[in-house]
Amino acid sequence: MASEIRLAFSHPSERSEATATSAPLDRISVRDHIVDVEIGAFQAERGVTQRICCNVVVEVRPLTGPIDDDVDRILSYDKVTEAIAYELSDERLNLLETLAERVADRILLEPQAMRVFVRIEKLDRGPGALGVEIVRSRGTVRPIEAADTEVLHPELVYLSNAAIASPHLGAWIEQLEALGRPLIFCVGPADAAAPVASHPLAQRRIDLLAIEQNAWVLAARDARCKVVDTRTELDWAMRNGQICIWAPSKIVLDAVDGPSAKGADAVALASWFAATFEAREMLVIGDDAPKEASVALRMMSATQAKI
Repeated sequence: MASEIRLAFSHPSERSEATATSAPLDRISVRDHIVDVEIGAFQAERGVTQRICCNVVVEVRPLTGPIDDDVDRILSYDKVTEAIAYELSDERLNLLETLAERVADRILLEPQAMRVFVRIEKLDRGPGALGVEIVRSRGTVRPIEAADTEVLHPELVYLSNAAIASPHLGAWIEQLEALGRPLIFCVGPADAAAPVASHPLAQRRIDLLAIEQNAWVLAARDARCKVVDTRTELDWAMRNGQICIWAPSKIVLDAVDGPSAKGADAVALASWFAATFEAREMLVIGDDAPKEASVALRMMSATQAKI
């Protein structure tokens, strides 16, 4: 039992050696790779960075023939550190478990990699290191390139408060549904004044929540529309014909390279979202166009909109 406990806390390279199969594999390792990053599910972990320490061991298929000092014949350490950097830059993550899983999957894309041990620890959340360790083998995880890569291009529609209250709302939704494209609505805050905070991060939260409150107002006006706040549910909805109303807080706050637009500038925020989800175009009903837009825009008044 003592040896099992010792092994549980030993470096992944020792765990790899202790659990080796009858066919010996070579190993490469990256030890104590420390990155400063924003990660974590707690509110105290948002808007700040913390150190995480990554230890990775990759078991690789032994080479046949001489290496000839040729870097192209081996699995480079850069592939390991690049996998960590790529997954950290893709989106803000809440869980170390998610990061470890994604890093392992990406490393196992390399043809030489057969099994990978990933240990990731937070160094600044307590008196010691808090972390997770996973083991993944080739053939036991879905390769990243095997995932469904079809890109859906939704129709994104921004509705002003006048458009939300319009008696024509139901008819507009029917016309938009008839286009046969995934449909996502965006809204701004209600006309009522939102609270004012002295800290910009707090104000950003307040502005985003004001938009989400108005999203629920729109959802109450038409049962076909569902408020959605995660990428996963948005992807599912687009593939299954569900009309969505975007609740922006999670996606905006989780974005590594988030929008410069403030929550109060809801049309510009919707334009950023449209570009992020590769929308075909953005239809704005009853409001002014943003100063800059990354997608094609169509503008209509709330009283004369014809789709």
